[in-house]
Amino acid sequence: MPDSIITSLIEDFSKYTLSLKACPADEMGQAYEYLVGKFADDAGNTAQEFYTNRTVVQLMAEILQPQPNESIYDPTCGSGGMLVKCLDYLRNKGEEWQSVQVFGQEVNGLTSSIARMNLYLNGVEDFSIVCADTLEHPAFLDGSHLRKFDVVLANPPYSIKEWNRKKFMNDKWGRNFLGTPPQGRADYAFLQHIIASMHETRGRCAILFPHGVLFRDEELGLRKKLVEMDILDCVIGLGANLFYNSPMEACILICNHSKDNSKKHRVLMINAVNEVNRKNAESMLLEGHIQKIVNAYQHNKELDGFSKIVSNDEIREKGFNLNISLYAYKSVLQDVPVVSKENAMNVWASSHSQCIDAIHELIKLIGTV
Repeated sequence: MPDSIITSLIEDFSKYTLSLKACPADEMGQAYEYLVGKFADDAGNTAQEFYTNRTVVQLMAEILQPQPNESIYDPTCGSGGMLVKCLDYLRNKGEEWQSVQVFGQEVNGLTSSIARMNLYLNGVEDFSIVCADTLEHPAFLDGSHLRKFDVVLANPPYSIKEWNRKKFMNDKWGRNFLGTPPQGRADYAFLQHIIASMHETRGRCAILFPHGVLFRDEELGLRKKLVEMDILDCVIGLGANLFYNSPMEACILICNHSKDNSKKHRVLMINAVNEVNRKNAESMLLEGHIQKIVNAYQHNKELDGFSKIVSNDEIREKGFNLNISLYAYKSVLQDVPVVSKENAMNVWASSHSQCIDAIHELIKLIGTV
């Protein structure tokens, strides 16, 4: 490129204040997601490997409500978007965010580098991102135990098949307290790692999973123990197309070591599959969708067809099936006319007679061929 063009470019850009403070956080997020998406396309991968829809992450952050001086951990951090969004939550509330300790682990070396860059560009100084396999080599330890964190959020890789199940059966970090997941689905291995990484009294987590973790037969025993531990706080079902290049639906599992007395031995089911907006081939949660879900969670509120408080006994009666549609559904069918038994019989008789006549006519037509 000729020097004249480079000089012209520098002069043109010098008219603008090119700093992070001059760029709204939302615009920075959109630009970053665009670049990561392009990177994924060029690499022939799915951008879900690197980042999660920012509106879904915002929902998770507002549910977890990170506080100043707390520690935040993402065991499958990708490009670090979830960690940044938690800090944005504090920034937007005008609260101290630089005192928050940020930790992440990512198996992909290039992606972990992107996460470090993302945190650095967002002004985060106290962070640690480690490149290693979380299930095989957990990076954050406290002596002979896993390090404990106040807030854990993650979007683990869905149902991976290549993982060391045999080693996990006798995990030295005690992460198989629910049991050993099947080889073809490591979802509950990540779940147990996350629960084991939560602070014993104030720890809470939000995890994105495929819907299958709620009802698959091969994981029944693990679900049973999870419910009986009484740390499962809420299950949120999300709508379709919220993930880059994927029409899949997902759910969010919220666990809490300090459930309120009103929530003990209960689970809040939120059916938010219709809380989604589609525009320009992209799906997202609007602010109204997020606030509706957050309000239902924070106030432990029941809304017909949207949210339902379910006792652990009821879950037990349904065979520890956590499928949200079994619990949060419309209790009354609307706009359905009431038909008397007599009218129903008359309609059936008339339809039956018409059907018989049509069959006889068809037989006649066949006979003339």
